[in-house]
Amino acid sequence: MGNKMTKLDFNELLKAIHQVHDHIANQANRAVNISLTLRNWIIGYYIREYEQNGADRAEYGEKLLTYLAAQLDALGVTGCSARSLRQYRQFYLTYPEIRQTLSAKSGDNFIPTSIWQSLSAKLEDAISSDGLPSKTAQQSVSPAVHIDTKRLISSLSFSHFTELIAIDDPLKRAFYEFECIRGNWSVRELKRQIGSLYYERSGLSNNKQKLAEMVQAGVEQKDTKLAIRDPYIFEFLGIKSREVMHESDLEDALLDKLQDFLLELGHGFCFEARQKRILIGNTYNFVDLVFYHRVLKCHVLIELKVESFTHENLGQLNTYISWYRKNVMTETDNPPVGLLLCTRKDNALVEYALAGMDNSLFVSKYQLELPNREDIQRFLEKQIREAGDQHIESDS
Repeated sequence: MGNKMTKLDFNELLKAIHQVHDHIANQANRAVNISLTLRNWIIGYYIREYEQNGADRAEYGEKLLTYLAAQLDALGVTGCSARSLRQYRQFYLTYPEIRQTLSAKSGDNFIPTSIWQSLSAKLEDAISSDGLPSKTAQQSVSPAVHIDTKRLISSLSFSHFTELIAIDDPLKRAFYEFECIRGNWSVRELKRQIGSLYYERSGLSNNKQKLAEMVQAGVEQKDTKLAIRDPYIFEFLGIKSREVMHESDLEDALLDKLQDFLLELGHGFCFEARQKRILIGNTYNFVDLVFYHRVLKCHVLIELKVESFTHENLGQLNTYISWYRKNVMTETDNPPVGLLLCTRKDNALVEYALAGMDNSLFVSKYQLELPNREDIQRFLEKQIREAGDQHIESDS
């Protein structure tokens, strides 16, 4: 770089490193987003092609995606549940013009030659036979809001696309594409605006510009630094759920200790999962700790909140319990129970969620077999004090 480089003071050094870090991190994030989006589109194409022309497709019928998902999981291919495969197929059907982005990428060895040759030979015929709209037809829907495919792919994550493909009206979908990119919306903001009928309100408004300015002024923008926590992305990269969950160091340390504490009690706790991911509707949720209690014959779900107790905390835990009761509980199991731990400074609150159990015998046994509130409260307060002492020692 030569010897004439301007001498930096400390603040300039700090600023330079910060800018380089942000720039490279954003580039990496965009690359991952684009790769994931194109992968899912190609998967969708192959599924659609097989459904129409597969030599043995009749053997699987309506169970195709379920069986395919199981086989892909056995091969270690992540993010390919039956539900996800259905989304990928719909993604291909909704955005056939993405083939142009693939064509451009093929020259950069982005797609293996054998795969690209297979794709390029069939795509045009597949799109025509599917009766899908051509690029010209799609542009005619609303030229004013048509967005170049390359910009669409580079600006939106696949989680954005999962919300957009649920919109049947092409004009309405194009409206949200444009507004989402223009306002740099997060996925949550896109969902909120669709739910608030922004498109419909815009159509009824006499001053559309003023409405747009009001909406864009109050939106939640996406943070590229947090986009890696997108559930589709961390599945794609093979990152475990725990690695991408936003937790304070204290909460993580307490969960480590709590896991060991409950196992050492020996009251029948069998450890099952940490940061157990469950899908409720279209939202991913994470249960801090999941045990199965061999004496009580039920799952025990534990949530730790490094904050004061709120009713929302209890409602969240009850939601998880209800989900387990419906989706995991077997005929020989008792209903799942939840343990909510809320803590701030030297105060601890332990709340048991019984999820409406009315069997008095089971409740009595539950109270006998699970650790009592006083024991857990003493444990929490002890761990918090020790964490505070370690923090003080490290500072000194």
